Amino acid sequence: MTHTIPAPTLNRLPIYYRRLLDAVAEGAAYVSSAELGRNAGVPPAQVRKDFSYLSQKGRPGVGYEARALAGHLEEFLGLVDTKEAVLAGAGNLGRALALYPGFPAYGLQIVVLFDNDPDKVGQEVDGRTIMPVDKMGDLIQRMRIHIGIITTPETAAQEVADAMVEAGIKVIWNFAPQSLVVPRDVFVKNEDLAKELAVLSHHVNRLNIVPEGDSA
Repeated sequence: MTHTIPAPTLNRLPIYYRRLLDAVAEGAAYVSSAELGRNAGVPPAQVRKDFSYLSQKGRPGVGYEARALAGHLEEFLGLVDTKEAVLAGAGNLGRALALYPGFPAYGLQIVVLFDNDPDKVGQEVDGRTIMPVDKMGDLIQRMRIHIGIITTPETAAQEVADAMVEAGIKVIWNFAPQSLVVPRDVFVKNEDLAKELAVLSHHVNRLNIVPEGDSA
């Protein structure tokens, strides 16, 4: 079960999965632990250890059977069955996520968007009508949806999260720069884009990059 696997290992499994899919598309029957490790930035021994949690072993000197291992990862990661999600916050980021074509391959389908801006409500995003936030709880319950995505401003994030949890959401993908307080049985994955930008900015400064036209 996933809770027995270390978080770093779980985070690497999708990287292995993508490489395995590429190998299958390229017609390769096997992929070595060294190749998988290069994609994930870890040594071959770590790859073998990661797959040992799934009771998957490669053939010595040959590697892992690409198609079979990709299928096993699909089952393990829950990518086979489509999982419906709602998204609250239909601004630029929310719309971009709703339009992202890569989610269906990983079993995620954003079925409806919500917003509290009257100018946005009623608009369509790839055939999905933006609905008012006050309708969110009822729809979540009726459709028995368990995944919520938050792309609202930070001032609204906690209130939206509370409404999602009350309606039955068990997994929240949070893009708002706000720490959420949720019950212990609700999983939150935070994506703090501002924090990541600050880290990138720090690395740029370390390189002493001077904008063109500026003097040192």
